[in-house]
Amino acid sequence: MTPPFLTHDTLAVPHGFFTREGGVSTGPFAALNCSLSGRDDTDCVAENRRRATDALGLPATALLGLTQVHGVAVADANTPWKLEDRPRADAMVTNRPGRMLGIVTADCAPVLFADAEAGVIGAAHAGWRGAVAGMLEATLDAMRGLGARRILAVVGPCIGQASYEVGPDLRDAVLVRNTADARHFAPGQRADRWQFDLPGYCVSRLIAAGAEATALDQDTLSLDQRYFSFRRATLAGGGPIGHQLSAIALPG
Repeated sequence: MTPPFLTHDTLAVPHGFFTREGGVSTGPFAALNCSLSGRDDTDCVAENRRRATDALGLPATALLGLTQVHGVAVADANTPWKLEDRPRADAMVTNRPGRMLGIVTADCAPVLFADAEAGVIGAAHAGWRGAVAGMLEATLDAMRGLGARRILAVVGPCIGQASYEVGPDLRDAVLVRNTADARHFAPGQRADRWQFDLPGYCVSRLIAAGAEATALDQDTLSLDQRYFSFRRATLAGGGPIGHQLSAIALPG
């Protein structure tokens, strides 16, 4: 079965924002869980990742992943690594054909980058902490170091503003950097709470840093049959969850 995935016309290389559908995992990981660090059966995860890479026309061995840590480190994927040696980073870039870069998320923003003319791609995991700290700008800088000039970026499925209630700690961290970013907050349903527009914030940071950026309108929390969501699971009492894959490749 070919798992369903979303694409965007601006990224003129093979890529896909995968949903949770079309895999072989069961229970809370049903069905296309692609996380290497959860409690899912490793054979199921391997099959899910194989299905995703097949859908994009590359072998499973082409897919590189990270140990994501909500930081700003960017890995150079020109030299591949083994699964067990994944870098502790939240983005990676390459200009080597035959590479596929994969990010796993379950509410945080997956961001795929490409300069197809220069032959440079990138992929980033942007939770609010990483986005505020400069994760997206660090990815753009690393791509420019490989020769990228006109970088197109797409923010994939992540928690939407209507679903993302936040407290003063998050809002303060955002506004300390730039008070103009108050535009990404709407009043919450409770006192001292706001609704944060994570995809809109990521797009504005990318555009300010010189990229051409857009976001898909896909709220991972509300679309429960389509996406895994950490906050949805937390609101339901917790427990293990899966993560969807977003991947981009340079054919070669």
